[in-house]
Amino acid sequence: MQLHRAIGDSPTYLNYVVWESTEAVRAGFSQAEFVARLSAYPSSVVASPHLFQKVAVPGFCTA
Repeated sequence: MQLHRAIGDSPTYLNYVVWESTEAVRAGFSQAEFVARLSAYPSSVVASPHLFQKVAVPGFCTA
């Protein structure tokens, strides 16, 4: 897990987590203890879980 903070005056943070698999994400979100931790965040927090995959861009980056 890695927490990133926006540069400058933006109050935006991004919590980046690498899961072993899509199934591991589903298992995590189905555990009561995990879900309970989400409700402990301040009311100002907007949580929007997403799944991403690496993409190679020729001449720029590899997957």
